[in-house]
Amino acid sequence: MTPKLIRNAYEAALTMTAVLLSWGAALALEGAAGLHTDVLVLAIALTLTLASTQRTADTRRRLTALVLLPVTAAASIFVGRLLAAHYTAGAAVFTAGMTLAIWIRRYGPAATKAGTLMALPLVALLVVPGPALPAEAQSGLVTWGWSALIGFMACCSVWLVQALGDHYGPWRAAPAPEPPPRRSRLHPRPSTRMAVQMAAAIATAFVLGRLLFDDHWPWAVLTAYVAASGNRGRTDVLRKGIERLAGACVGTLLATGVAAAGVTGHTAVALMFAVLAVALWLRPLNYAYWAAGMTTALSLLLGYFGQNAQSLLPTRLAAIAVGAVLAVASAWWLLPVPRRSPSAPPEARPSDALGART
Repeated sequence: MTPKLIRNAYEAALTMTAVLLSWGAALALEGAAGLHTDVLVLAIALTLTLASTQRTADTRRRLTALVLLPVTAAASIFVGRLLAAHYTAGAAVFTAGMTLAIWIRRYGPAATKAGTLMALPLVALLVVPGPALPAEAQSGLVTWGWSALIGFMACCSVWLVQALGDHYGPWRAAPAPEPPPRRSRLHPRPSTRMAVQMAAAIATAFVLGRLLFDDHWPWAVLTAYVAASGNRGRTDVLRKGIERLAGACVGTLLATGVAAAGVTGHTAVALMFAVLAVALWLRPLNYAYWAAGMTTALSLLLGYFGQNAQSLLPTRLAAIAVGAVLAVASAWWLLPVPRRSPSAPPEARPSDALGART
């Protein structure tokens, strides 16, 4: 095994430890407060996406996350309920939130990191199958309070595990050097271009997702977001779209085999965690590995919630293809971002860690 794979395995182990810790805390909360099982999925989704963005964070950034993530997690519940009751209005609010999270990159690295934290609960909203809390808990501040608490628990889990890993583990995360500020000569600015592209891709995915896939529209929207996030230019978006689709095809074959084997219940949950761990391990090598793992894990999750995941796989592949095409089309023909260069401003070189983990 190469040193890179060993280091990847260590980083994946840290992330999965944080995920399991957050899942265990959410499981205890579910039993104590009588919440719905979907709250566990929310905890896993938030922890999984947060872990990559906080790996090299300093204390100030972690404290910012500890405040901002619970607030945005609570706000995302409002967006989810709005989508369920008034789809068009909810889609507009969701698109505006994602667009704002990208547009504020123009104000520097601190704003970029804040935008990433703002987007995390909205991405989790696309992963969680159904409302995050039960009907009896969906009454104003109660629902928001539980969701904020889950966000707080996710932050604490990630912070604790990564701090222990840096103190006792064989490797310590080295903070990435901040690029020197440089004003872009592009008009509109790169952050504005990426925000417009994201808005167009997501808004169209909402429309086509609802028309073509009914209640399974989140797959199209999620793919449009993942392929367009961290936009480094036309080729980058095209590559990520192809890798996500290829990985989803492989994941479809794996999920079909799992479904044929009749894996259900707690065994399916254990297998889901194992698949996520392997996908995290191989993710730095190629995004297709992560896409394949996520497709398989989500299929197991659907089966756990009583849906026929095997029959839904063709629908998921079609929705993923539509989302990828929309992201590529917006990146190529709507205010395209030029190929990045070493002298490009920070806002033109955003990290795609968030998209890479969803």
